[in-house]
Amino acid sequence: MTAAAVLIAAQSGRALAAAARRAGYRPFVADLFGDEDTRALAAGYRRVPGRLGAGPGPQGVEAALAALAAEAGDAIGLVLGSGFEGAPGLMRRLAGRHALLGASPTAVAGLKDPGRFAALCRRLAIPHPEIAPAPVPDPEGWLIKRRGASGGGHIRPAGPGRLPPGAYLQRRVPGTPRSLNALADGRGISILAVTEQWAAPGPGRPFRYAGAAGPSGLPPGVREAAGQALAALVAATGLRGLVSADLLVEGEAWWLLEINPRPGATLDLLDRGPAPLFEAHLAAARGRLPEHRPSLQGAAATEILYADAPIPAVPPLDWPDWAMDRPPAGSRVERGAPICTVIAEGADAGEARRAVALRGAALRARLEEPADAGLAFASHRSILEGRTRDPSPERERGEGGDGAELNPRR
Repeated sequence: MTAAAVLIAAQSGRALAAAARRAGYRPFVADLFGDEDTRALAAGYRRVPGRLGAGPGPQGVEAALAALAAEAGDAIGLVLGSGFEGAPGLMRRLAGRHALLGASPTAVAGLKDPGRFAALCRRLAIPHPEIAPAPVPDPEGWLIKRRGASGGGHIRPAGPGRLPPGAYLQRRVPGTPRSLNALADGRGISILAVTEQWAAPGPGRPFRYAGAAGPSGLPPGVREAAGQALAALVAATGLRGLVSADLLVEGEAWWLLEINPRPGATLDLLDRGPAPLFEAHLAAARGRLPEHRPSLQGAAATEILYADAPIPAVPPLDWPDWAMDRPPAGSRVERGAPICTVIAEGADAGEARRAVALRGAALRARLEEPADAGLAFASHRSILEGRTRDPSPERERGEGGDGAELNPRR
């Protein structure tokens, strides 16, 4: 019997395509990059125009999904990844043509509009940083953010003067970034894991998303309260599917920054249990939570490797299996743009973070070496081999990520 087909659209569709394959589906993918591993995983693929952090262009993604749907034949529906948070109108048009397997456009619109979300948090007594839609007399202590954007690259300290179109202010609050990852069925949640994340500051992008690790811990009181807050938001909005709540935690105090109403950057970390997480996402999207909470053995970390200098042409590489989102040989990568994603495992989140940093450094050294320096990388690779998870010519990648906004490439 031929495996069922599923449509996937995202800024980067590789993680969703891998999760779909693991669950026994044939993914037909539209995304911005056309990475080598994405194309290898996809039963059908279309590259679409767009910008990382702002999402796919509407006309391009609609045409791509129409072509993929015709190619797939009888797809079960469409799973959306990052890049649609600021485009509920586009989501509604897509929902008119494909069965959306995840959050509804109405739920996303309510959760990603800053004013509506802040009001909902006030009504539900959920701690959420103060926001302002216009300049404030003293901007010190405030951050400027872009409505509907995904990732930390759009966040910067506020300054005097008018706000750019589509921007708003959020008051700074202290704390360590954490994310509460869960399945939602429109009425309640099943918590999967807590993850931690960190930044890779770049020029003009002090909160640029770097990576995530987990499972991690939270003070018991914070975990319970944050879980109750997420459950209340799910019940209020009808949110469904694999989702996450981004927090800042300071001792027993915490603030909810935002809800990511779709599978995100932690998918690679979470989809390591015996039951494929993609199947659980589909079930939750249809209103069914798992009877048993999935458990993870050990921990894992992923980190985006950014280019410190322009790479005019990515060299042909024998990519290690712990490198994902692999740009095709010959691709140009601009300074500050993501090259790929690295993954590592460990006994706990700290060990996994150290392992992923080591692997990222080895891969960066290989990319910066002359083309005939393969023996050095082979030596690096022999040292770094350990517990791993199998996982266009022009590559102009911008900032990405979400998560706890790091005070958030999902």
